[in-house]
Amino acid sequence: MADTRSTGRRERLRIETTAEIKRTALELMGSGGPDAIALRAIAREMGMTANAIYGYFATRDDLVTALIVDVYTALADTVDAAWAASAQDAPAERIQAWARAFRTWALANPEGFRLIYGDPVPGYRAPAGGAAPDAARRVCIGIAALADAAWSGAEQAHGGGDFGWDDFDPGLLDKVRPAFPALPPAGVALALRMWGHLHGLVALEIYGHLRAQTLSPDKLFHAELAQWVRSLNIRTSAGA
Repeated sequence: MADTRSTGRRERLRIETTAEIKRTALELMGSGGPDAIALRAIAREMGMTANAIYGYFATRDDLVTALIVDVYTALADTVDAAWAASAQDAPAERIQAWARAFRTWALANPEGFRLIYGDPVPGYRAPAGGAAPDAARRVCIGIAALADAAWSGAEQAHGGGDFGWDDFDPGLLDKVRPAFPALPPAGVALALRMWGHLHGLVALEIYGHLRAQTLSPDKLFHAELAQWVRSLNIRTSAGA
């Protein structure tokens, strides 16, 4: 009869070691850039043999894929939770809640942000369909939800713009149009504009470009977010 206690200990040890390998990989990336993600370097850092670490991840690309899945899923969970917790009849608050959650997550996970939105890992080849297609779709749908919440007011304030469906990648439309069938092409463009606005400001902060310019990046972000939402011409509180 198998010793279930021994099997359980081995499984727990494997889970703990796998998590440590991932943490070490992100720490090395944080200090040395994406080139620093290498199985042998991680093994040295952890005091493991090279052969031992290959028992957890057969290739460097397998490890990078696992990291992207973890990071993207954590981000998707964070912004989805912020959106779900905000009042459905207060679109401005929902947009700000999503944006604040995105920034808070990024600041708490700068290496993860850089992995999925910044520096590519040299030579990395993602599996067919992408490294984290479900999480990436969820974040994409979240961004489209921001535009959907803002669309009627934004259209009145800024106009629709001269956009057609052929201005967008079919893969993007395959994600967005089933979720928001009433959103016109200009609304999809608004989603990308909103994403660029939010992502750009957060990326400046993550990469340290704001440090020499302001001692209050949090204050700057919230002021810009409030102004951005006002420009969308939507109500700022439930029932207002």
